[in-house]
Amino acid sequence: MSQDYDIIIVGAGMVGATLACALGQQGFRIGLVEVNKPDFNWPADSVDQRVSAITCASQKIFKSIGAWSAMCDQRVSPYRDMRVWDATGSGSVHFDCAELGEPLLGHIVENRVILFGLHEKLTRLACVDLISPASVTKLDIDSTQASVQLDNGQHLTATLVVAADGSRSRLRELVGIETNGWSYEQHGVVAHITTSQSHQETAWQRFMPDGPLAFLPLSDDTCSIVWSTTPEHARQLLAMDEAAFLDQLQSAFGDRLGRMLKCGPRAAFPLRMQHAKKYTLPRFALLGDAAHTIHPLAGQGVNLGLADAASLAEVIVDARSKREDVGAHKILRRYERWRKGENLAMLSTMDGFKRLFGSKQPLMKWLRNTGLHLTNSTSPLKNMIMRQAMGMEGDLSRLAKGQILGGDQ
Repeated sequence: MSQDYDIIIVGAGMVGATLACALGQQGFRIGLVEVNKPDFNWPADSVDQRVSAITCASQKIFKSIGAWSAMCDQRVSPYRDMRVWDATGSGSVHFDCAELGEPLLGHIVENRVILFGLHEKLTRLACVDLISPASVTKLDIDSTQASVQLDNGQHLTATLVVAADGSRSRLRELVGIETNGWSYEQHGVVAHITTSQSHQETAWQRFMPDGPLAFLPLSDDTCSIVWSTTPEHARQLLAMDEAAFLDQLQSAFGDRLGRMLKCGPRAAFPLRMQHAKKYTLPRFALLGDAAHTIHPLAGQGVNLGLADAASLAEVIVDARSKREDVGAHKILRRYERWRKGENLAMLSTMDGFKRLFGSKQPLMKWLRNTGLHLTNSTSPLKNMIMRQAMGMEGDLSRLAKGQILGGDQ
């Protein structure tokens, strides 16, 4: 069985589905291939272990493609303040949206809620076909088209193939794009925590020598934690009973939210930095984690991927309006030039922060505490950091500005 599309997107996660929505709105025929069939039938009282800190720019992207309202119907959790401090010194900084005249800094949203909103929108786009469960077994690219063979026997052709299939991208392997990167020798332990005091719609982050511990506010006044620590300590934390884990968590975080009362299921995932040497080839583009992965200490990973999707969609729509070949490498290089520099700058900044706050050297300890104090007392610097963290700086796509790419089709 063969099917012809304008664009094939491999990976229907948050980033791939966002691109499918943005292009589907403009009438492109999209084949969206996903190895795991989406399942949105979760228990009403359950909470996803994985959450994302969605910036204001990412929220505007979701609004522009018509997916945000369905997420809000499920559950989104605004945060208006952020408090960061060093466990080994007195340095601290407080970010407050009111200082910018903004209503909030961002939202904490369960990953499955994001996916639900995106896939709800996809069901209303007749030009998008979700092909799942299915995985790519073969990819061929020539001067005029790309063709994909799936494990279910389907054969797909398109002008362009986009790989949004994650950090271990099978398609990136198939086309031979290499990556630079390294393991941080850390795991991120995630869980949901009930505390005796309210989180006050504030994101809390304490930097410790083994890695940062973040408490992210959820709408039911619980918090989602991300505890970056050594692999050995992560294994110990997962093996503990609830009482012992809560004791360790209390000792690590302190009493800013009162007592640790309850813990949901725990999980852990390895942390690494990775960046593709190329984002594009003729008729082929990498997107999101397939192109770059980042330390989660500032919660920017998914936001970088969503910015990729919005930028690539804009490049493709603009190329079509000029009757250009959207799969031509000169067109796709516009996307690569747009996003690669900004992504690399963010990856390098987060890597530097990780090393600065993870160092036990006295000079580095003095530098980071002095830096936190200086940032907190210097309003222009603090406001610039807040605007950057909210996705309000840089070369923004039209979708990230809250605009649409053209008339919905």
